[in-house]
Amino acid sequence: MGAVPHPLTTEPCPPEFEAAIMSTLFYSLDVSALSCPDENFSLNVAEEVPVSLLFNGIFPYGTMMMTPADLEDFAHGYCITEQIVGSVADIRSVNIVAAEDGLTLDIFIRGRALTRLMRRNVRMQTGHSSCGICGSETVPEYDAVAAAPLGEGPSLSVTAIRNALHELRKWQTLNAATRMVHAAAWANNNGNIHMIREDVGRHNALDKLIGVRASHPDVFHEGFCLLTSRYSFEMALKTVRAGIAVVVAISAPTYRAFRTAEKMNQTLIAIARQDEQTLFCGGRRLTGLYPTS
Repeated sequence: MGAVPHPLTTEPCPPEFEAAIMSTLFYSLDVSALSCPDENFSLNVAEEVPVSLLFNGIFPYGTMMMTPADLEDFAHGYCITEQIVGSVADIRSVNIVAAEDGLTLDIFIRGRALTRLMRRNVRMQTGHSSCGICGSETVPEYDAVAAAPLGEGPSLSVTAIRNALHELRKWQTLNAATRMVHAAAWANNNGNIHMIREDVGRHNALDKLIGVRASHPDVFHEGFCLLTSRYSFEMALKTVRAGIAVVVAISAPTYRAFRTAEKMNQTLIAIARQDEQTLFCGGRRLTGLYPTS
């Protein structure tokens, strides 16, 4: 197994650190093929645990199913994309507490943010790993995402995007072991990946990436986001609220996600493979679209 990239650098983690992390994220099972029921082989499957969200020790918000890693990043990103806080400066601390079956994130936020949260008519429920708007009472319209249209953002070359796509697989350490998790990655303007977060849920992976990026804006200021999943409306909502101007997704967008990206001045490249990519909107940020004579 390849080395796990260190959270804030492109240097690999020490092998003992990698082993400690990975041992809690997946399990090896003895299974057999239906065609050869007497021949067992080992198959790795990713862990998935319920993670409950609690604010300031008094206000339960819901439970999400996720990969039990990078939970503080998730807390930061989720609070931003759900507009519970305006920035990570409104989050005082995140305590990870073991529960009877799973974990609890006790997130302490500043007084005004907590007051606003408690005034919400929150629909409490348990979110599965693909839940992107759990706890929301209504689904926002295209023009009601509660965020300003994105600014000019970075100018990127097509070569940089293809470089990042070529580099992406080697950063997907958990997926290499299990072949079943999503990833959200951040690449700089040259297409060099600086950060990745993986999770059984695509929304969770994105929230984790947004959280670590928000906590280190000096490190991850310019660049673009890569997603190994489809680009659904909830994903568009999260990236727009996080101020991400350029998104590259491996699979296609939904029409609602496309409309959101277009209206919010976002550059969306999807059905993105190493050899070919499709531009849906926002091409003015890209250079190298046409060969020079």
